[in-house]
Amino acid sequence: MSTLDVEDFIQQNRAVADQVETYRGYWESEKHWLVRREFILRNMTEYDDEQLDQLLALSMVWSNNVFLGCRYSTELLEKVKEMAEGIEVEDAPVFKTRDEIMKAQQMTSSSSLLLMPAEI
Repeated sequence: MSTLDVEDFIQQNRAVADQVETYRGYWESEKHWLVRREFILRNMTEYDDEQLDQLLALSMVWSNNVFLGCRYSTELLEKVKEMAEGIEVEDAPVFKTRDEIMKAQQMTSSSSLLLMPAEI
């Protein structure tokens, strides 16, 4: 279901769309909510009413990973990324781990040592 399909679905299924709107957290920006809503709508048919909390939790895992850089188990991230396949997130932040930052700093300091003139 593409973004356009989601909008068509919302227009044709107003009651479902209104129900999904109640799942928005007061802290969610419009940008965050629109893609999380798309995640929910794309996957609703795979979850019955008793499993709705699980779908909402998975949508938060995906959103937290994309927008906040939260990390989860490999299996869980693979699952939510598969569920979100095709959802386009504009201007998603890029996060680096501490190890990546330290490695970059070490490479910078190593290369600057090579540029220093040798002492006589």
